[in-house]
Amino acid sequence: MTIHHHAGKPARPCDRINIGRLVSDYFLLKPDVNVIEQRVTFGTSGHRGNASKISFNEQHIVAICQAVAEYRTAQGFKGPLFLGKDTHALSEPAFASAISVLVANNIPVVIQDDDGFTPTPVISRLIISHNKNNEAQADGLIITPSHNPPTDGGIKYNPPHGGPAEGDITKIIEQRANELIAENLKSVKTLEYKQALCSEYLSKQDFKTFYVDQLEQVIDMAAIAKSGVTIGVDPLGGSGIHYWPVIAEKYGINIEIVNPVVDASFAFMPLDKDGKIRMDCSSPYAMSGLIAMKDKFDLAVGNDPDFDRHGIVTKSGGLMNPNHYLAVSIEYLMTHRNWPASCKIGKTLVSSSLIDRVAKHINRPLSEVPVGFKWFVDGLKDSSYAFGGEESAGAAFIARDGSCWTTDKDGFIMALLAAEMLAVTGKDPHQRFVELAEQLGQPCYGRVEAVASFEQKKVLSSISADAITSDMLAGEKIQQILSHAPGNKAAIGGIKVTTENGWFAARPSGTEDIYKIYAESFIDDTHLQLIISDAQKIVNAVFKEAGL
Repeated sequence: MTIHHHAGKPARPCDRINIGRLVSDYFLLKPDVNVIEQRVTFGTSGHRGNASKISFNEQHIVAICQAVAEYRTAQGFKGPLFLGKDTHALSEPAFASAISVLVANNIPVVIQDDDGFTPTPVISRLIISHNKNNEAQADGLIITPSHNPPTDGGIKYNPPHGGPAEGDITKIIEQRANELIAENLKSVKTLEYKQALCSEYLSKQDFKTFYVDQLEQVIDMAAIAKSGVTIGVDPLGGSGIHYWPVIAEKYGINIEIVNPVVDASFAFMPLDKDGKIRMDCSSPYAMSGLIAMKDKFDLAVGNDPDFDRHGIVTKSGGLMNPNHYLAVSIEYLMTHRNWPASCKIGKTLVSSSLIDRVAKHINRPLSEVPVGFKWFVDGLKDSSYAFGGEESAGAAFIARDGSCWTTDKDGFIMALLAAEMLAVTGKDPHQRFVELAEQLGQPCYGRVEAVASFEQKKVLSSISADAITSDMLAGEKIQQILSHAPGNKAAIGGIKVTTENGWFAARPSGTEDIYKIYAESFIDDTHLQLIISDAQKIVNAVFKEAGL
C-alpha cells in the first residue's frame, strides 16, 4: 500500500469531520435491510458502520438492543447488563438509544456513575467479577468501533463469560435485528430517554475505582512504583483517559498523560498511513506524536479508543512491532509467574512464529487458533490458557494467582506489563526482544492486500488443504498446509502454508473486496518478499482452478 504523503503529520482542517451532520444522520437516516451495506452485520468485533452511509443509525442500535434483550431473556440471564461507551461521536447518541430500549425491556442496566466513558476490559472485568459470586448471570454491551475513524460507530455484545460473543450468538442477534428493522421496529420496546434515566432499572457504579483497585491482582504494581519508572501515556483521546490518573494516585506510579484531550473529531491525531484519522496504537504514523517523546520517559504507552489494544514505545527502539511485544510478554510472564506448567500460550495463526519458538524454548504448550479473540475466551475463563494474543496488538493474561482476570483484550494490563518488565529486569521490552531474536532467530513479518471478488473470497474462505498443489514456497519445501487451526481444529476461513524458515496465511476480508496475505521469514526481508510473491501465485492458481 502506498503511504499517504501526509501520513504521520497533524490532521488538517479538511481532515476533520462534521460532528453535527454525523449525529443528525444517525437519527434521521433510515436503513433498508434489502441493501447489504445497510444491514446489521456482526464481524469479529460486533456491528460497525457510518451514520452518513446508513450503516450505523438509530434503527440499527435499537434493533440490536431489542435483539439482545430477547436473547438474554431466552437464555435466562437475570443479572445486570453492564453498558459502556467510548469517545467516538456516535457513541453518545447510541448510548442513549441503548438505554431507552434496554430499560423498556425491564433489563437492569448499570453504567459509569459520572456518565463517563468505559473501556472494553472494564466491562469484561465487571461481568466476570459479578458472575463469580452470583447465580443471576450478568452480561454487557460496549458501544465502540475500536480504532476506526471518527466517522464510525460500533456496538459489541459480551455474554456472561465476559468476552466477545461467539458466532452462533451474534448470528441470532444479527438476524433478529434485521427482522425488526424490516418490520419498521414495531416489536421494539422503547422508553423516552428522560424517563429511562429515572427508571429503577438504571443504576450507576464507580467503574474506575472498581477496576483500578484490582489491578495489583494481575500486575506487580508495587515493583513499578518502587523502581520509579517514568511512564508517558497517550490515551489517543480514548475511554481510559480518566483511569490513568486514578492508577497513578492509587499505586504511586510516575505517570504523565501527554495528551489529555477528548475530542470526538480526534483532530489532534496525526494521520495514519492512508491519510485518514485512525486511532491505531500499533501504527507508527498514528503514534508519531508519542514516538517523538520517547526520550522523555523510561517507557511510553498508547491505547485505542476502547482500550482493548496497546502500543509500546521504548527509548531503545521506538514503537514496538506488536508481534515482538507479544513474544517478550509471553517469555516474561511464563518465567516470572508461578503458574501451572500446563497453562497454554494462545496465539492466532497469523501471529509471529517467534512465539512458537519462545514456547518451545521455555517448554510451555502452545495453542494456535483462527483469527479472533473469541477463540481465547474459554481458555482464559478456566485458566487453561495463561495468555492469549493477536498480531493486531490485542492480548490478555490470567491473574498473578492463576485465576481468570479477563476474557477480553486488555490494553491497560499490556501497557503496565511493559513497565513491570522494566522495573523487575532493568531491561525494556525492546531490549529483551533483541536478546530473544539473537537466541531464536530474527523474524521479518509482512502483510499485503489484494483485490478479490465476492466469488473469489467465498472460494478462499472455504478452501481445503488439498487445493494447494505446490510443494515449494520461496525455495523451501512446504512442510504443512492448514485449513483448520491446530489448537482447536476450527476452520481458518483461509489457508496457512509453512516451511522450515517461513510461512504465509491467506484470508478474505469480511468487510472489503480484498483478501489479505500475512507472511513471515526467519531468513531475511528478501526471502519474505519471495514468500509473499509465491503466496499470491498460489492463491491465484486456486482461483484459476475454480474458474475465477
